[in-house]
Amino acid sequence: MEKRASARKLGANMKKIRLAKKMSQGDLCRKLGVDRAYMSNVENGKKNPTLATIEKIAGALGVSVGVLLK
Repeated sequence: MEKRASARKLGANMKKIRLAKKMSQGDLCRKLGVDRAYMSNVENGKKNPTLATIEKIAGALGVSVGVLLK
């Protein structure tokens, strides 16, 4: 899979899960201690987070990394 396509897929999954849990981007950012602009870029597939960051995002959303990446 192309890098950009996988970044978009990750972002779409993050947003879907976040909204299902009734969390705002701000809520997620506060849990992770990251800037909202960064989180917006990740959700829009414009930034590729590190594996460590993906693990933190999964933990903050209460899902496995596998669910986030599928």
